Amino acid sequence: MSDLPTLPVTFRPGRTRAVLLTAAVAIFVVITVIALLLPQLSPGEKISFVFTAALLAGVLLTLSRPKVVAEETGVTVVNIASSRRLEWAEILQVHLRPGDPWVFLDLSDGTSLPALGIQPGIAKQQAIADARALRALAEARSTAHPDTPRG
Repeated sequence: MSDLPTLPVTFRPGRTRAVLLTAAVAIFVVITVIALLLPQLSPGEKISFVFTAALLAGVLLTLSRPKVVAEETGVTVVNIASSRRLEWAEILQVHLRPGDPWVFLDLSDGTSLPALGIQPGIAKQQAIADARALRALAEARSTAHPDTPRG
């Protein structure tokens, strides 16, 4: 199929990620500058301000982590606190229904895995296109190995 993306391909919520990364930098810089400019703060208080700024920025950076990486051998789903590697044959269906916060992958073990790397949030049309591309890749890759059972 010529409409399939070239592998490897990484799907990310680009606009959401840009907002989170910008906010992380801005919060860190603003709180740090305030801490350094306030003369009534002791050195320990200044350090606690900078530590708090780093902590808040770290949370935002963690929230910007989700992605879905499709490669020849399978898919890696990186969510906020976890990462899971899947073979193409393990993915039965790719869903992004109206109102879903992100893509869900139906797996051959009977479970469903959220893939936060494709989420409609700020960029709905991009998420729909990414979900279709991942669905097409999963369908093409699973039929490339007919000996693998598909539940």
